[in-house]
Amino acid sequence: MIRFRLNGTDQALDVDPEMPLLWVVRDVVGLTGTKYGCGQALCGACTVHVDGEAVRACVTPIRRAENRSVTTIEGLSSDGSHPLQKAWLELEVPQCGFCQAGQIMTAAALLAKNARPSDADIEQSMSGNLCRCGTYNRIRLAVKKAAGT
Repeated sequence: MIRFRLNGTDQALDVDPEMPLLWVVRDVVGLTGTKYGCGQALCGACTVHVDGEAVRACVTPIRRAENRSVTTIEGLSSDGSHPLQKAWLELEVPQCGFCQAGQIMTAAALLAKNARPSDADIEQSMSGNLCRCGTYNRIRLAVKKAAGT
């Protein structure tokens, strides 16, 4: 049994300890907001938080989440009221939307550590998240809006 906390709810799952966290979240628990992109930790679509740190769920074995707290896009806020989610909608950041959960989760980890990031801070933090639609300027503006800068 792997025990961990997912979006504030205790979990005890009988899964292979090497199963990627992404598949546990999506296929075992049924939360589909976190997306599969590349499977190699290169695109950021699968970004979740483990104890507040942004991690790539596609390459993180569930054993690394044992006795820890995991937050997915569904756990960021239950009603979409997180400042990043509001900014994303207000600035119409998504086009296709596929990468956006990972983008928001990466941005949330940044803002948790740096409440007033500079453009350079945002670009550095977000540089590992790919957006095939090229919404990078809107993403940066939304992070700044959520930060109040």
